[in-house]
Amino acid sequence: MPRSRSGASTHARKTKWRRYARGYWGGRHRLTRTIRYAVQKGWESSYRDRRRKKREMRALWNIRINAALRPQGLNYSRFIYGLKQQRIDVSRKVLAQLAVENPEDFAALANKVKEGLDAGGTTSS
Repeated sequence: MPRSRSGASTHARKTKWRRYARGYWGGRHRLTRTIRYAVQKGWESSYRDRRRKKREMRALWNIRINAALRPQGLNYSRFIYGLKQQRIDVSRKVLAQLAVENPEDFAALANKVKEGLDAGGTTSS
């Protein structure tokens, strides 16, 4: 029986890792062991950062909403509280877009919330 050699499968395995490392610089796309470490590290970072991106975007929306509310005489926490009291269910993403793209509509919403807060009670609409 002839001796079994694993050249083809080894080459295929290395080629697969090299495909994942396309665009990497230096030894990170040339050296097999370094390729594998670099690619696995990249996968870990991308997995983590997909979640981090969501956190950062929500923080950005909150900052934009707060910045648009300050000239109205409100702050972010009072505004969100007022929205909940009046049962206005709008996502922070939509509120931030409204604040940037349609400031007059956002000001009208802020005034409505402010009136509800000044009245002291809960108003249902």
